[in-house]
Amino acid sequence: MAPLTARLAGPLGQVAKGGIAGITGAAISAAAQFLLVVVVTRAFSAHQAGTFFTATALALMIAGVAKLDAGNGLIYFIARAKTYDYHGISGYIRAALVPAVLVATAFGAVLYPRLGLLAVALPVMVVADVLLAATRGFGAMRPTVLLDGMALPALQFLLVAAAAVAVRPQWLPLAWALPYLPVALLAAIQLRGRLPRTPYLPGTGRDLWRYTAPRSMAGAIQAVFQRLDIVIVAVLGGPVQAAVYTAATRFKVVGQLANQGLAQAVQPRLVRAMADGELARARELYQAATVWLVLLTWPVWLGYAALAPWLLRLFGAGYDAAVPVALVLAGTMMLATACGMVDVVLTAAGHTTASLLNLVAAIACTVVLDVALIPAHGAFGAVLGWSGGMVVKNLLPLWQLHHRYGLHPFGRHSLPALRVRSWATA
Repeated sequence: MAPLTARLAGPLGQVAKGGIAGITGAAISAAAQFLLVVVVTRAFSAHQAGTFFTATALALMIAGVAKLDAGNGLIYFIARAKTYDYHGISGYIRAALVPAVLVATAFGAVLYPRLGLLAVALPVMVVADVLLAATRGFGAMRPTVLLDGMALPALQFLLVAAAAVAVRPQWLPLAWALPYLPVALLAAIQLRGRLPRTPYLPGTGRDLWRYTAPRSMAGAIQAVFQRLDIVIVAVLGGPVQAAVYTAATRFKVVGQLANQGLAQAVQPRLVRAMADGELARARELYQAATVWLVLLTWPVWLGYAALAPWLLRLFGAGYDAAVPVALVLAGTMMLATACGMVDVVLTAAGHTTASLLNLVAAIACTVVLDVALIPAHGAFGAVLGWSGGMVVKNLLPLWQLHHRYGLHPFGRHSLPALRVRSWATA
């Protein structure tokens, strides 16, 4: 029998290989992040751990806002530029980087008294993200998998572990932030090898930001949505509750990274399919990605729900009280993954404003529930708020895709996507 990689032929096969690579990177990243949380919670007090987790969550949230979703804008234009040999794409990359770096630098200057070294790292975090997104626009998954999925979390874990062994909580921010520098440099090298040198085309920046601007706000809200719960728990419940909540919800990164891994492989092809009016092709990609997302993540969520009382003890004494948080997390992520990459499909179709409004509704739901529930219920109230936002975030675009295009996450392409032989003829 031919090896698996030899049988992954055709466009759907390329998606499958990219998705497998993305999932592999997601698994390694999730494992490294989980171990990092275990090391921090066991080596330091709950107050110190909660303070660190809150600071890193705030840094990731601010970096997500500052990048202005420029990476997804680049993917959109680079994927479409393949038909004319990527002429003028170097200008798009410059047009994407400059505003994002300036915004990140401004945020860093304002937040330096609160974040310290993490504030200095913000521009580097943004550069790394944008450059890696550009490589995906060229159809290359390897730089993202190797650098963002493997090298970054592994280096963060090793350096944080060294700070834990030395019992130096003040080293934690530097240990966590330092790996972004080599990742950004290596991403630039990877991109340079793929980027044709062409003159800057007039109107490049205008075109890029005309498409990206509505999505920039949506990307900012998405970044806030992903991390705001930890910050709100710290503000309303204190650092100890933030540490408990972070530990109990650490597994949600599995679903987020798995979804991200598949989305990174599928997104450029979805953009081309929707731009060319190939609705049947978009439906096939959407349903194939959804069934694999469910197949790969649901066993994790069911296992986490069953083993939560024992797994939470890994974080140290007192963390096993967060079992209800873990159960809500597992159920919500199963629902979210069953909806598939709804927001990616929606934005690939060009509905960036609708995506923005959906995220506004989701974050509003989260904030209202958090403010109402966290003071009385702590970490459990926070996960209920996050769950409410996730339901809104997934069901709204799901209804919109059904209403506008008749797209569903499951259908006649779901089962064939599980048969490797069918990829060769896709």
